[in-house]
Amino acid sequence: MPYPFTLPTTSSFSFSSSFTCESHPSLPLNASTHRGVVRDTLKKFKRLPPHSQSPALSSLISSLHSYLPYLFALDAGLTPHPSHHHPEEITVTLLTAPQIQWRPTLSSLPPIPGREPPRLKITSLEYDLFFTLTTLAAALALQSRLHLHPLYLTTTAPVGTTQRQTAISSATKSLLDAASIYDYLSTRSESLSSPPPSNDISPPTIRALRSLALAEATLLAVLKDDPYPAIVLQQRNENDTEWMYKSPDIPKVRAHLFARLCLAAAEHASQAYALVNSHKINADFIKYLDDLRRTARAKACRFFGIDAELGGEQGKGIGWLWAGLKELGVEREGKHGSSGSGEKAKSSLMKGLKKEWTERREDKKIEKGLDWGADAGRLEERRVIEMLEGKWVRQNDTIMTQPIPPIGPLLAQMPTGREIHTVKPFQPPLLEPNVLEAMRAPPDRSDEYGNYPSSDEETAVDSSMAGAFPGTQGEYRTGTPNYY
Repeated sequence: MPYPFTLPTTSSFSFSSSFTCESHPSLPLNASTHRGVVRDTLKKFKRLPPHSQSPALSSLISSLHSYLPYLFALDAGLTPHPSHHHPEEITVTLLTAPQIQWRPTLSSLPPIPGREPPRLKITSLEYDLFFTLTTLAAALALQSRLHLHPLYLTTTAPVGTTQRQTAISSATKSLLDAASIYDYLSTRSESLSSPPPSNDISPPTIRALRSLALAEATLLAVLKDDPYPAIVLQQRNENDTEWMYKSPDIPKVRAHLFARLCLAAAEHASQAYALVNSHKINADFIKYLDDLRRTARAKACRFFGIDAELGGEQGKGIGWLWAGLKELGVEREGKHGSSGSGEKAKSSLMKGLKKEWTERREDKKIEKGLDWGADAGRLEERRVIEMLEGKWVRQNDTIMTQPIPPIGPLLAQMPTGREIHTVKPFQPPLLEPNVLEAMRAPPDRSDEYGNYPSSDEETAVDSSMAGAFPGTQGEYRTGTPNYY
């Protein structure tokens, strides 16, 4: 967590070949120059090994921020928008339909083995703007993963409290910035008459991505004050020696509030899942949304259980933990039945070995910086619940002996979620007045950015074939070396 997006790539393009600006003649050339930087930065980022992607991601986000004011200026010159007021009037004329290529990464068309998925050819500046903004939002989500990655490492010394809080706050900000971009695109898409060339930028997908970013940001608000994941991680960290002289601090959490926040996150994840489940979207992405919903509901069950245990109702607390395991899809071994039979013992052993193998594989992913957290935190939450379950069941069997209520009535009495974040409106970036004034001069060189074909542009697919080729499955997970 958050989702390990695959960033798209794009072709070179000369704005001067399709647009002319009477008021600011140098605008198309400057836009081409900054777009060329974005294209090159995207290609370089995708070829880097995981340990080198952190500084490269910052450079990519910076290049996107530098390019967007020029793209919005061209867009405003073609079609003025009420929310986009430049200090000077810009007049842009369309000469010919642009031929711009993007490689979608969320659509469901599987790539041909041994080859990269095809690019999609679009002929609209509007949808080039959509692809650029969704690329920025995906990069912000990857940036939030980089902030959170040190919190889950078990091969280094544990992160201090201050560093942990700073990392979660920074990751939350990145996700909320991404949600703001998706919110802007969702509103803007309402005024479009032509269908989108790819499911990656269709209105349902945009709204689903907004809900996803909100769900992940909400869970981070809970993680900031949730001590239990850090305690479970501490038990697996060989470099943590604090346990030798100090038992873990488990402060009293605002359990009921956190449970409702988790339910709000689950509602956002459910909305996202419903929006894209019937569309041609990458199956891994759809599974992640379902896993995120399950994880958020399981967290809510855990906090309801903690609230009950703090109130002296340990039996009810255990019932909530079992409800959490059910939400995660974990089958709990019962006490009754032919537990001594060879078949059941063999089945239990196989489940234990599979669980251990899954945990080791996830720890290796975290250590190498690969697509860790692709299960939306289900494994981590299972570890936390099973830790509490083992402790509380022992206490209840020997001391409390309280009855454990059935799961069904507990789940039926779940309240509604509670929101904690408000998405701020996205403000389209504007060019500085002095920059606009300088572009009133004629261009000082030719715009040749469209004359350098990339090595993989021959696989482009025209947008008119979007029904047959809606996009591509995620070609590479972030963090996976992409050498081509």
